[in-house]
Amino acid sequence: MVERCPDKTEVEGSIPSMPTKIRQFLDIVIVMPISPIHHISYSEEEYPKLLREIPSPPATLFVKGSFPSPCICVAIVGTRKATQDGKLIAKQIAYDLAKAGITIVSGLAIGIDGAAHEGALQGGGNTIAVLANGLDTVYPLLHEHLAESIVAQSGAICSEYPEGIAPLRHQFLERNRIISGMSIATIVVEAPMRSGSLATARFALEQGREVFVVPGPVRHRNYQGSHMLIREGARLVTSAKDIAHDLEEALKAYEGVLAVPEKERERGHEEKETSPVFRAIKEASSPLTVDNISEMTHLETQRVNQELSLLILEGKIEELHGTFSIAKS
Repeated sequence: MVERCPDKTEVEGSIPSMPTKIRQFLDIVIVMPISPIHHISYSEEEYPKLLREIPSPPATLFVKGSFPSPCICVAIVGTRKATQDGKLIAKQIAYDLAKAGITIVSGLAIGIDGAAHEGALQGGGNTIAVLANGLDTVYPLLHEHLAESIVAQSGAICSEYPEGIAPLRHQFLERNRIISGMSIATIVVEAPMRSGSLATARFALEQGREVFVVPGPVRHRNYQGSHMLIREGARLVTSAKDIAHDLEEALKAYEGVLAVPEKERERGHEEKETSPVFRAIKEASSPLTVDNISEMTHLETQRVNQELSLLILEGKIEELHGTFSIAKS
């Protein structure tokens, strides 16, 4: 189970004596630790390939860290005023996708964005945060350490704005087109009717990308915008497993842009089917536990869990009550 994300009150509890106005200011912006900022222009090889495909792509991206390569990205977005359940769902989906090699893109905001970044990091994967201000500052204060962790774990913080530009309201809308533009699909978790995540979903649709939506309670305001997207044709999902097949379709549509050769992809599928974990499950006469598989393959439990996540996402195996077996066709 993925670790619970501490909420804002838990973190603020460590500075109870700080004056309100100072705390409000610090919640808006904090100077980033010294770290090199480099820029990538539209014409350079490192510029995200899918971002080149959108209308009005940024001419330059300012970056801390590095974009993973190859970089197959999925955006996870939602409200800042997320419920605990919503944050856990976003974190779990990000965790599962990251373990399967997908890079998670979001906006570093409190709520769903932060949960998505944390889930990707806990899954041992990569994540990219797109900011609405210059990279000499980070918004908000609560995610200062999260920003540092993203860069430290081979991910990136990026923005189209140079140093010295503050996070102004209209810039959040502008950056949302970058979040969706870098990604083959956008997943919406908890979107009220007035939510920036709805704008991100609209950008994704305009850019010809897939939009997935996690449903919720009918009367909960955090899901009113989410349910509207579903009524308009977005795909309903509840887990990373639901998303896996549709991502395969999206990858095929952008295969030329992403430069993933078919032979290489086929070889990847063959390697998974000949992996020690897959062979152990296939040759077993009954479903196996993680400990069974670890003992049979002489692999560490963490490595076994990573392999199992990949195989489940690809529909090659299935889990039932903590045991694993070959998926029924």
